[in-house]
Amino acid sequence: MLQRTIYSTVFIFSFLMMACNSPEKSVEHSNNYFARADSGVQSGGVKVIAIETPKGKFNVWSKRIGNNPTIKVLLLAGGPGISHEYFECFESFFPKEGIEFIYYDQLGTGYSDDPKDTSLFNLDRSVEELEQVRQALHLDSTNLYLLGHSWGGILAMQYAVKYQQHLKALVISDMMPDAADYNAYAENVLAKQIDSSVLDTLRRIEAKGDFENPKYMELLMPNFYAKHILRLETWPEPVNRALARVNNPMYVTMQGPSEFGLRGKLTGWSVKKDLPGFTVPVLSIGAKYDTMDPESMKWITGQVKNGSYLYCPNGSHMCLYDDQEIYMNGLIKFIKAIDGGAKKVEL
Repeated sequence: MLQRTIYSTVFIFSFLMMACNSPEKSVEHSNNYFARADSGVQSGGVKVIAIETPKGKFNVWSKRIGNNPTIKVLLLAGGPGISHEYFECFESFFPKEGIEFIYYDQLGTGYSDDPKDTSLFNLDRSVEELEQVRQALHLDSTNLYLLGHSWGGILAMQYAVKYQQHLKALVISDMMPDAADYNAYAENVLAKQIDSSVLDTLRRIEAKGDFENPKYMELLMPNFYAKHILRLETWPEPVNRALARVNNPMYVTMQGPSEFGLRGKLTGWSVKKDLPGFTVPVLSIGAKYDTMDPESMKWITGQVKNGSYLYCPNGSHMCLYDDQEIYMNGLIKFIKAIDGGAKKVEL
């Protein structure tokens, strides 16, 4: 608590100093944030984007909130197969800071088309979908902050391998850079924290492939989810709403049916060897109780050229909720510092 108080005081003082030194810029951003981004009929920032895929054309959904020509945060949700909705907590933080952000439902999720074709659920195609979305939204290296959470972090990192020239900054939230390391952490650290009798039951269910067995989720919720996914007694409504409409075929195809590591198409995924080639500013966010090893997230920042690390000491996989002040304050500080010309940020 003392560290948080000191940090908040420094942040407020720094913000006030910037406001005093650049009053015209502050007023300009405040006035322009709610300005129309285009002419014609207004739809609340919603834009439906037509994308090309190997199986034809489909539409994906996006929604812009705010207007800031130099800061546009494109949010990539997790899962795979979860909609943008759990990101709604950003509405309580970003607008007052003048940070424009964009919701985006990936193909098969939320308000976007769901082609019911699992062959479309693969990482390379998702990267190309994201590139089409970037072009349609007119995002580029002068303004695009790509924030990926969980599976969205995999997508964001893989996108950066091929298209980092279009990024202003990359934010990797709660995702390790290697599937094998993720699986090892799940088996050697997280699984060992579960009572042996409970773990034995879970393993028997998994061995039979009986993932629809209600006992599986009944045991996972108190023994795994409540400890490592979201450490709040009552889960926020946007989280429950997003989870209620998860695309399960997409999740199983990519992630696999087990909660203990990657078993689907992502099993052999890794960008560890690619990280030294990342030259854009990178923020990696880890949390103490996460399903991902926070030391691995910290390791990322030492591999890329311009890495910053944000640690959430009270958070889990959804630390944007259960360690929210640390998460949001650090993220906002990073975004504003990069916008001001910094490459790395001490958080």
